[in-house]
Amino acid sequence: MMKCLKIKIGGKYIEAFLISLQSKNLILLRGARGYVMCGYLNMKAAEKFKDVAIKITGISTIEEALKTSVHSCTSYAKKLGITKGQPIQNVLKIIA
Repeated sequence: MMKCLKIKIGGKYIEAFLISLQSKNLILLRGARGYVMCGYLNMKAAEKFKDVAIKITGISTIEEALKTSVHSCTSYAKKLGITKGQPIQNVLKIIA
């Protein structure tokens, strides 16, 4: 199963994806400037590709993803002011 939503953040939109895998859900929130992803995110690869990438953990739904906080992020995300522990709602305003 795959679920895709457009979510309004301020005056912009992000795309939210949920893909059901065999044992877990893969969650991705994508904005124009970067993305937020569940524990499947390979931070070393994201850093190598110079992505504005933010990792979240302990979630299994889009709704939970919207209520969590930053677990870790790339140096490119940090350059935009994103920090560990920051609420995802604030991050989405930055990357939308």
